[in-house]
Amino acid sequence: MFPILRNPLLFFTFFCIFSIVTAQKVHPLDPLTPFELIQVQTIVKKSFPSSLHNVSFHYVGLDEPDKSLVLSWQSNHHRIDENLSRQAIIIVRIDLKTHEIIVDLSSNSIVLDKVYNGHGYPILNSEEQNAAGNLALAYTPLVASVEKRGLKVEEVVCSPFTIGWYGEKRANREVRVMCYYLDGTINFYMRPIEGITVTVDLDQMKIIAYRDRITVPVPKAEGTDYRESMQKSPFDSKLKGITVVQPDGPSFTIDGHTIRWANWEFHLAFDMRAGPIISLASIYDPEKDENRWVMYRGFISELFVPYMDLTEEWYYRVFFDEGEYGFGLCALPLEPLRDCPENAVFMDGYFSGLDGTPGKISNVFCIFERNAGDIMWRHTETGIPGEVIREVRPEVKLVVRMVSTVGNYDYIVDWEFMQTGTIKVNVGLTGLLEVKGSIYTHKDQIQEEVYGTIVAANTIGVHHDHFLVFHLDLDVDGDANSFIKKNLQTKRDKRSKRRSYWTAISETAKTESDARIQLGSGAAELLVVNPNKKTKLGNCVGYRLIPKSEAVSLLMDDDYAQIRGAFTKYNVWVTPYNKSEKWAGGLYTVQSRGDDTLATWSLRNREVKNKDIVLWYTLGFHHVPYQEDFPIMPTLSSGFELRPSNFFEHNPVLKLKPPKQIYKICPNSSVPPDQ
Repeated sequence: MFPILRNPLLFFTFFCIFSIVTAQKVHPLDPLTPFELIQVQTIVKKSFPSSLHNVSFHYVGLDEPDKSLVLSWQSNHHRIDENLSRQAIIIVRIDLKTHEIIVDLSSNSIVLDKVYNGHGYPILNSEEQNAAGNLALAYTPLVASVEKRGLKVEEVVCSPFTIGWYGEKRANREVRVMCYYLDGTINFYMRPIEGITVTVDLDQMKIIAYRDRITVPVPKAEGTDYRESMQKSPFDSKLKGITVVQPDGPSFTIDGHTIRWANWEFHLAFDMRAGPIISLASIYDPEKDENRWVMYRGFISELFVPYMDLTEEWYYRVFFDEGEYGFGLCALPLEPLRDCPENAVFMDGYFSGLDGTPGKISNVFCIFERNAGDIMWRHTETGIPGEVIREVRPEVKLVVRMVSTVGNYDYIVDWEFMQTGTIKVNVGLTGLLEVKGSIYTHKDQIQEEVYGTIVAANTIGVHHDHFLVFHLDLDVDGDANSFIKKNLQTKRDKRSKRRSYWTAISETAKTESDARIQLGSGAAELLVVNPNKKTKLGNCVGYRLIPKSEAVSLLMDDDYAQIRGAFTKYNVWVTPYNKSEKWAGGLYTVQSRGDDTLATWSLRNREVKNKDIVLWYTLGFHHVPYQEDFPIMPTLSSGFELRPSNFFEHNPVLKLKPPKQIYKICPNSSVPPDQ
C-alpha cells in the first residue's frame, strides 16, 4: 500500500552521521525520522529477538518532552537543553501481550517496558488486516457460500471489521470479515455479499467462527463505477479553465517542520494515529511587537462512527477510525492539481509497519495559500455628501491539508490560518457509503425497519454518525486559562417602549463538570480566556470557539457502543492539561470497554479555573444517506473556528495592504485593463 524503506542496515549505518549533522537543528516536537524509526526497530528487536519472540509493531511515535521543557526551549530561542532528549513511544505485541515501550534515542536504550493488562488492544496494522481478509477468502465454507449464490470466487474481495465490545467478560483479539463483489466494477462497496460472517482470531490468525445466515441479492454493478474513464457521454464540461498564479512565489516559508506565514508561526508534524498535529501556534502582534501564544497543540483525538443497523451482520459496526485503524496510517499521497492546487507545497510522512520497518507516505500534507474571492473586511460609505468611500481587503488564507481514506470513507481535513488571527478547521466527508444489500428495489416495497434509505435497487444506505473529537490545548497569552460560557438571555424591561432585549451573562467554569456543554439548548458564546492578561480597556484576552455543528450522540447511555464513545454525549469538554490524556477513546481502543476515555477522565471533576486547560470539541454529523450519495458521495463539510476575542486592542488587519492582484484579461472580462 505504501512504499517501505528497504536496506535498514544501510540506513542505520548512516544514522550516526545524520544525527551529528542535524542534532542542533531538531525541533523537540519533530516527528520521528526514518533513521530514528529504524533505530527504534533495531533496539526493540535486539531486546526481543525474533528467534525467541513473536513481535509486531502497532504504533511508533514521538514521546514528546514535558510541556514545560518545550516552552522553555521555545522562549530561550531554541537553545539546546540536555533535558530535551529524543524519546519514542512504541506499542507492540510480543508473545500475545501488549507492551508499551519508551526508547531513549540518544542512549539507544529502553527506559520503560510496561505490559498492558487492561481492556482493549492497540491499532490494527495493515499487514494483519490483509492477512485476515486473505484467510477468509481461501476458507472452503466461504467459497461454497459464494458459489451457492452463483458468484465467481475470483471476483470476491474481503475486508476485516473490528467487533467492539458487548458485555463479554473475556475477549480474544478478533475481527469479523465481510465480503464484496467486483465483476464489472471497482466500486465493490456498492456490492456487498450479505448474510455471511467470518470471525478471525488475529493472534492465532485462524478462523474461529463462520455463519451463512441468509441470502440476499447482490446489488448490480451497473452505475456503480465512478472512474472518469468509465463514464459515458454526455459529459458535463461547461466550466472553463481555472489557474492559480503566484508570480513571486509563496508567502510562507518552511524550516524543517516549522511554518511561517504572514503573522503566524506554527509547527506541523505527522503522526500515524492522529495524522496532522499543529503545535506552538503563535501570532505576531505589531502593537506589542511580540509573538503571542494561541495554541500549544491541536489534533484530531478520535473519530467515532456508529452505524444504526441492528441485524446480526451489522450491529457491531461501530468504528473508532483513529484508535482502531490509525487516521494517519490511513492517509494517502495527495495528488497535485486534484487534491491540492498548483501553488501547493508538499510534505511526506513516515510510519512503522508490522515488523518495525519504516514506510513512507509521499505528499501526505499539502500547504498552500488560498485566495478564493472572499472578503476579509469592507465598507462603502455613502453618507458623506458628494463622496463615496470604499475600502475592501481580500481574504487570503494558509491551508494545511491531509486526506485519510479509512475503508470506504475519505476524510479531508483542512487547518486554515487567517491574518485576522482566526484558525479555522474544516472537515469534508466524501468517498463511498457503507451500504447493505437488500431484497427491495423500490421504496414502496419496504414494510419493516431497514435502518436506512434505499439509494439504488437492492441497496440500502445505512444511517450512521461521524464524530470527530478535537484536542485543542489553547494557551491564550500563556498557559493559565479559564473557560467562560456567555449565555445570551432574554430579559424584559418596562423602562423602554421596547418590551425585551437580550444580554450576555458570563459563567466561568470552576470544574470539569461545569464546562460540559451540549450545544443547541440555548444561545451562548464559548471562550477560553487568560484571566491574568487584560486589554487596555480591561477585558480579559481570549479566543472563542465558534462551532458549526451541534450534533451529539443520540444513542442511549447504557448502549455498549455509547459506553465506549461516551465522549460524544457533549460537544464541549474542558480538562486540566495532562500529557497522558491524548486519545479521547483511550490508548487501547480496539475492543475497549469505555474505562479509559475523555468521559471517564472528566469524572474526577478537577479544577479548571485559571489552569493549564485543554478544550475538547466534538464535531458531529448525523448522516441520513440520499440517492445523490450513490455511487460516490459529494463532499459534505462542517467545522469550527477559533477566533480572537479581545485578544487584540483593535482590528489586527486594519493596516493590512492587499496582495498584488494579477489579472489575465479574457474575452468579455469586466476588469479594467489599468487594474
